[in-house]
Amino acid sequence: MAISREEIDLVDYIDHSLLNPTATPEQVKQCCLQAEQYGFKSVCVYPAFVRQASEILHGRKTKVCTVIGFPSGATTSAVKLYEAQEAVDNGAVELDVVINLGWLKAGNSEAIYQEIAQICHETGQLVKVILETALLTNAEKRLAAEICLDAGAAFLKTSTGWFGGATVEDVRLLKEITNGQIGIKASGGIRTLKQAIDLIQAGATRLGTSRGVDLMEELRANKK
Repeated sequence: MAISREEIDLVDYIDHSLLNPTATPEQVKQCCLQAEQYGFKSVCVYPAFVRQASEILHGRKTKVCTVIGFPSGATTSAVKLYEAQEAVDNGAVELDVVINLGWLKAGNSEAIYQEIAQICHETGQLVKVILETALLTNAEKRLAAEICLDAGAAFLKTSTGWFGGATVEDVRLLKEITNGQIGIKASGGIRTLKQAIDLIQAGATRLGTSRGVDLMEELRANKK
């Protein structure tokens, strides 16, 4: 059954993201205040801004999310683990970790499993693994998803947004593979309400976007 615009409580899907490398502390503050105002699920900021975001949102509904190994995923496992642990110490409760794409292309499943499992175990926080689906074959997407499921990830995330965005086809594929066992975060290029609704209907349980305010205003305008 299709989800109508009126039935979608969009705020519970949105990770309000500010991942522009030139973002300033003032812009991070504005992002956090917007997220609090609208009641978004989380803000997603670079690790350098986690402490600031945590202080602004302390005791609020909106959670603090950050990115690990972003955007390439090619840093060492030790560096990713340290970055994740430091982010948690600074107040992050959700970690979007970029998979090592070179390992995936080489079929090094065990190394990927160990890296993700260790971050999940050592931090004890919700981990979303970024697959960068635009760079993968369907077989590689399936392999990556299965590894991350076994490693204890709470979500699969489609993209960083640097190499292509979320597609309905990829969300459907991830939903099919995971069979509802973990969440699916669609991210990258989500600019309109129609895109957001299409991705949710395909199976997305989170949306990573810098356009959260625009989506909410479009939804409200359509309800009038």
